[in-house]
Amino acid sequence: MSQYLATIDWTRKGPDFIKGQYSREHTWSFDAGITIRASPSPSVVPTPWSNPANVDPEEAFVASVSSCHMLTFLWVASKEGFVADSYHDEAVGAMTKNERGVFWISAITLRPLISWSGTKQPAAEDLQRLHHLAHEQCYIANSIKTEVRVEPPLDR
Repeated sequence: MSQYLATIDWTRKGPDFIKGQYSREHTWSFDAGITIRASPSPSVVPTPWSNPANVDPEEAFVASVSSCHMLTFLWVASKEGFVADSYHDEAVGAMTKNERGVFWISAITLRPLISWSGTKQPAAEDLQRLHHLAHEQCYIANSIKTEVRVEPPLDR
């Protein structure tokens, strides 16, 4: 059994907490000593109470899904003898309201652009199968109810 640690730190700054006039900027720290500046999205909390230069939880969620898919995809491809040289994804999360009228990230679209080398090159059906296997085995995808879509895989 594995455990994963993230430390979240926030300190009140602002003229009136009760009226919502306080900064929501905070930090995320991880076990390797990396600290990331975080904030709510300015589309959720307006500036100056948010900071658009910081990572927001919704962006981090999309990045986490994309990263897990990529890592699993690369592992599956390597096991099948395909040599990936690069993987670029501009993933997008869509926030909508659910049946109760509550906002949630209902879908994440992955748009991987992958470069290959070697004599064994994946055909379109190989890519589709590899992405399907990666999705089935990705720990994050198995932990969420958000729909994860992969646009037709692209090669370069």
